[in-house]
This record gives sequence, structure tokens and C-alpha cells, in this order.
Amino acid sequence: MISNYEELSDTHIDVLKEIGNIGAGNAATSLGMILNAEVGINLPTVRISDFDTALNAMGGAESMTVGVLLNFSGEASGMIMFLLGMDDAQNITSILVQDDAPIEDGLSEMKLSAIKEIGNILGSAYINSIALLTGLQIDLSVPYIAIDMAGAILSVPIIEFGAVGDKVMFIEESFFTDEQQLNSNIIMFAEVDTLQRIMGRLGIEG
Repeated sequence: MISNYEELSDTHIDVLKEIGNIGAGNAATSLGMILNAEVGINLPTVRISDFDTALNAMGGAESMTVGVLLNFSGEASGMIMFLLGMDDAQNITSILVQDDAPIEDGLSEMKLSAIKEIGNILGSAYINSIALLTGLQIDLSVPYIAIDMAGAILSVPIIEFGAVGDKVMFIEESFFTDEQQLNSNIIMFAEVDTLQRIMGRLGIEG
């Protein structure tokens, strides 16, 4: 019986990685619909990581980051965060809102709204992958967006879930079209009983 992330076996981690890969493929399809373009995705890096390793992969605790947070609940509960560096946020929003104002001028309300919608759709792609694979009924909250240093943004799941361990599913993605490349990260933290339920639905002993 899994009681925290430290007890995940290699089999459990492989299952979570496969869920991440499926979610990334669905995310690429969803992003293509947003951009009205064919979107490819390089093989994502999916790993079970501690918060410090995730922070370093994002450029360090002080790197400015745009984060979109979704809580999920129902038969599975936890949170998922879509994270973009400022340059990638500028690149993707310049396509969506046809606004090439430099990043030094900040992100307009329209650009923030566009990123929130992207985060909502891509985060949903991962959660829907879990729902389809397991048959679990999962509800998503409205998305919340923040611009802050990566350390401050990640303090939210650390505070909320730190009691059951410091491990998260950390996914590094690289989407591309003919003209653009978008590097982003997804961090997902599921409650321990959710991990047990997912494994049980997939026929894997917890």
C-alpha cells in the first residue's frame, strides 16, 4: 500500500511516465487546435522529481515564470501546474493575440488571458488522459494564473502537499510548429489515495 511518493516502485513510476507521455500527445493536439496549425512534440521528459530538481530544471528559484494552476477533485484529487518561462510566454502569446510588444513591457491582460486558456486546455489534456485510462470521474477547477519567481510559484504545492512527500510528476515538453518552438513544464501532484486508485484501476497492486 503506497503511503507516500517515496514508496513508488519502478513499475508505479513507469505507469506515471506513460500517463505523462499520453497526456503530452493529447496536449500537442489541443495546442494545434488553439494555434490553428500542425503542432509536433519532441519526446517529453517525464520523471518523478523532488521540488528542488524541478526548480533547477526551470532555471532556478529566481527565474521569472508564468504559472497556471488547476486543482482536480472527485474520484482523483490533486493539482496540476502549467509553467512557462517569460520568453516562451511572449512567443506563444504573440501568435495568439498578434501583439509583438516586447516582454519588458509586461504581459497585457489579453496575453494573460490567452496563457490562462492555454494552461487550462493543456492541463485538462493530462487530467483527461488519466480519466480515460482509468474511468475515474475527475472535475477541474477554474484556472488561476500568476507571474512570479519559480520558487514562489512552486511554494503553493509545497505548502499544500509537502506533508505527504516532496515528489511530483515533472514533465518537460517541447512543442513545435513550422515557425515556433514552445518549451514548457507541467508539474502534477496527486494525493496518495489517488495514486492508489489509479494503480488499482490499471490492475497494478499498490
